[in-house]
Amino acid sequence: MPRIASAKKALRQNITRRAINTERKMALKKAAKAVRKLTPQSSSQDIARVLSELYTTADKVAKTKFIKKTKAARIKSRATKFVGTLKARS
Repeated sequence: MPRIASAKKALRQNITRRAINTERKMALKKAAKAVRKLTPQSSSQDIARVLSELYTTADKVAKTKFIKKTKAARIKSRATKFVGTLKARS
């Protein structure tokens, strides 16, 4: 355990930031997983809702610089491509 005041504060900040980063990571994973669970029988409204949620989450996470903008763009692109293959199969 830290003894110096600045080290104590740094520890508090680290714990808070870790919790926030874990939330962001889980939100992004959850949104990506929802896209992967889509099937060719999924309704177009469900597909649009899930894709929109992924776009929003990826952009918010990139805005806070948890991931880079290019990674967010890559995630969104791959999800869109996946949804395109779903539509082609049905």
